[in-house]
Amino acid sequence: RCNQNTKGHAPQSVIGQDSAQVLGQSYPRDDFTNVTPKILEKVGRNLHNQSHHPLWLIKERIKAHFYSSYIGRSGNPLFSVHDNLSPVVTTEQNFDSLLIPPGHPSRKRGDNYYLNRTTMLRAHTSAHQTDLVRSGLDAFLLAGDVYRRDEIDASHYPVFHQMEGVRLFSNRQLFSRVQNGGELSLFERGGRRSPEKQETHTLEAVKLVEFDLKRTLTQLVSYLFGADLEIRWVDCYFPFTHPSFEMEVRFQGDWMEVLGCGVMEQELLNSAGAGDKLGWAFGLGLERLAMVLYSIPDIRLFWSQDERFLKQFRVQDIHQPVCFQTLSKYPPLHNDISFWLPNGKESEAGRESFTENDFYELVRSIGGDLVEKVSLVDNFTHPKTGRRSHCYRIIYRHMERTLTQQEVQRVHQQIEQAAESELGVQGRF
Repeated sequence: RCNQNTKGHAPQSVIGQDSAQVLGQSYPRDDFTNVTPKILEKVGRNLHNQSHHPLWLIKERIKAHFYSSYIGRSGNPLFSVHDNLSPVVTTEQNFDSLLIPPGHPSRKRGDNYYLNRTTMLRAHTSAHQTDLVRSGLDAFLLAGDVYRRDEIDASHYPVFHQMEGVRLFSNRQLFSRVQNGGELSLFERGGRRSPEKQETHTLEAVKLVEFDLKRTLTQLVSYLFGADLEIRWVDCYFPFTHPSFEMEVRFQGDWMEVLGCGVMEQELLNSAGAGDKLGWAFGLGLERLAMVLYSIPDIRLFWSQDERFLKQFRVQDIHQPVCFQTLSKYPPLHNDISFWLPNGKESEAGRESFTENDFYELVRSIGGDLVEKVSLVDNFTHPKTGRRSHCYRIIYRHMERTLTQQEVQRVHQQIEQAAESELGVQGRF
């Protein structure tokens, strides 16, 4: 389940009529298959492992911080690091192992890239969490590429990179520094779930784990950005942690979420053979952190082959500050597209007949990285027929040269034609 990618050049990933070939493995297609050639082109790129790429730099800085700050009793680093696990996982790994129930919105075909009904490109690095805990690991970091169908703007891309952290505590480890800690326990019987804790945990144990988690992450971002970075914690919900929190940092005058975390659900640990321990977990977006740290304005830049971009991160020391010099910003071109949505909410296969992510994915598959942003600018319902119409504005901007209206128009017409033929919409072009 945790097969590692072979080092060196990754096998080409392609999608055929009956199967998808991904990293040298073949997966039969079915009615759930929705990976696209443009997405498969990204599989195996592993930007987080490319020396002196900005995502590699920030991953290495996080590793260095954990290696130097957390030392085991033997003098070795407490946290092990895993950054070469295959992004192809089972739906059981991606959802069930994390207590995400059938029918949960996060399982929707419109939000994920499925190879078939039982296999997918991971939507989060947490997909490997249970396997690693089951292997006996108590403290680890995990980095990798993850895949989600999403909106299109400067901070969203269908492939991004996450870093996961997990730390488990035994009774002795958690209470060793507490006065009379031998009298305290991780667990209690007959407890009740509340906003502060799970039913099986004692309140004192949860508060200590929560404190350790927030201190660990605050020290991490202070190490990366400096002590003057503004951060705040927001209570939130995840199926696999409780209580759960998001950390937000101040970026360009706004609050931006950079990670989610919480106390791991005990049921998850029980199923992984670590039922005598209590733990925390976090997941952070490497792109989000790198955009803040290096002032990178557009997430598409991480995939650029432009030497003007890449050479800025070839530093002698991973701790050397990088002040990113923005590339020339070429002028944008925008075109609108309007269409009537298909009648009926669901297709014969029981799936929604139209979702916004379907349209975003179609735009990406045709326009690729020429598309900077897609936004819904009008949502109209006909007063007599009840038919709904959407109008989207597509902003085109090349990262390395000026686009002509003629080449944008060709791409835009392809999008119009594909929307009618593939999504079943009726154009109002």
